[in-house]
Amino acid sequence: MYDYPLSPFWDTQDIIDVMALYNAVEKAYEEGISKDDFMKCYRQYIKVVDSKSEQKQIDAAFEKVSHYSIYQVFQKAKDHDWIDMR
Repeated sequence: MYDYPLSPFWDTQDIIDVMALYNAVEKAYEEGISKDDFMKCYRQYIKVVDSKSEQKQIDAAFEKVSHYSIYQVFQKAKDHDWIDMR
């Protein structure tokens, strides 16, 4: 178990949307996830975190605690219908 990077400025729905992306990334690394399911979560995430620099900071913080990369999963989603990072 680890602490997810969350902003104190996010409202409850924002936290739900960001957590859904974290869960989708975890799923990509642990069992695989469809591109459609991942991208649905990713699109909601970028509505909450619309700044590229903030996205990079969150990805680095998430990767530090989980060893999973949002960016790497997103990159794989560009060319694959099924994302399996195992």
